[in-house]
Formats: sequence, structure tokens, C-alpha cells
Amino acid sequence: MRKEVLDFHAEFCKTFSNAKRLEIIYLLKEGEQSAGEITKKLGIPKANASQHLARMRNVRILETRRDGVNIYYRIANRKITQACSLMQDALEQLIAGAPVVKTQKTNHFTERITP
Repeated sequence: MRKEVLDFHAEFCKTFSNAKRLEIIYLLKEGEQSAGEITKKLGIPKANASQHLARMRNVRILETRRDGVNIYYRIANRKITQACSLMQDALEQLIAGAPVVKTQKTNHFTERITP
């Protein structure tokens, strides 16, 4: 795999290392929202919300449109929300103590099925 792709992948994933940014993803799963709506729902200062939104936009997680003085944000690609949902499901299983085993043939983790 090209270094350029790996570097972008790492930077893209780093964006998800902040709980407020993950909250933004889950807010926007319901549809586009204005910066003001996002700020209010997150309960953080406008400057903080703007920084999070800008970072997410810079790595192309979010897209925007302007309507007058308002800027509306939306998820750029629905696969992003699908990936977040898969990760959330996996983490909830780990937290709940669901057994996880590393397979012999691959380097992937799989869920152990118990009768």
C-alpha cells in the first residue's frame, strides 16, 4: 500500500480519537445540521465546535453547504457512519465481556460463537 494512503488513513482515523467528534458523527447520522444546532446539542463553546468541525471537514469526513449566514454540515460518505456503527457494536461487545478470539489464518479478530 502506498505511504500516501497510509498517512491519510492514519490522519483520518486520528480525527475519531476525540469523543466530541464522535458525538458529531452520531448527531449527523440523523441528517444535516447547522453549526449552531451542533454547538447547542454538544453543549460546548462555539469556538470549540468550530475547531472540531473544521478538522473533520479538512479530512473530508464532513461536507458543508451555506444558506445565508448559516453553514450546514453533513457526513460526506455514508460508509463513514457504517464504519462507526460497526466499531460501536464491537466495542459494546467488548465492554459487555463478549469473548473475542484471534483467528489462526488471518490477522483479524472474530467473535467466538458460543452455544
